[in-house]
Amino acid sequence: MDGGVSSPALVLAAGLSRRMGRFKLTLPWGATTVIGQVLATLAAAAVAEIVVVTGHRDAEVADAVRAAGIAARCVHNPRYASGEMLSSIQAGLAALEPAEGRPAALLCLGDQPQMQVATVRAVLAAGAAANWQRVIIPSHNMRAGHPVLLPRSLWPAILAADDNLRRVLADHRAMVEYLTVNSPSILADLDTPEDYERGRHAHEPPVQPDAA
Repeated sequence: MDGGVSSPALVLAAGLSRRMGRFKLTLPWGATTVIGQVLATLAAAAVAEIVVVTGHRDAEVADAVRAAGIAARCVHNPRYASGEMLSSIQAGLAALEPAEGRPAALLCLGDQPQMQVATVRAVLAAGAAANWQRVIIPSHNMRAGHPVLLPRSLWPAILAADDNLRRVLADHRAMVEYLTVNSPSILADLDTPEDYERGRHAHEPPVQPDAA
């Protein structure tokens, strides 16, 4: 972004991984881990500031963030055990104060390693085109996904909320803009072992036969 203006990314990484049965964020993904791949995608999309919101097994997440070799800082959500994503979003936004030079925040899921660089760039470009006054939500086949761009003007309402982000967005629906994308990756996260195995194998390059 020009003029010292940039939109940081908030990576939500505080969940309990109940449905997975294993702690999913540190599972292998290619040459890195699930959380490491998310960070690599954001870095490749030239996101300059990345905040990872931790909770459950926060020390392990912090270790995985350091191992990824990508500049990111971790903030802890002390209310992570509530299971409500809003508390992690609030912890992340609070860590971005003061907000000068940050016109919006890109909300990403720590268990979405399939996220594409092109999608991140497209969401940010749509936000810039709207002068950072719109909530940009990527959509594929009429289904909303992530990452979601939250303009700074909406942060006070989010920080004051006690319900969930969906309610805040419903109360400010005039600000919401859906961005149609061609990639179903915006809908893909890793809730179950089947999700993980399917996604990991799709991500891995095919094994090449030995040369004759």
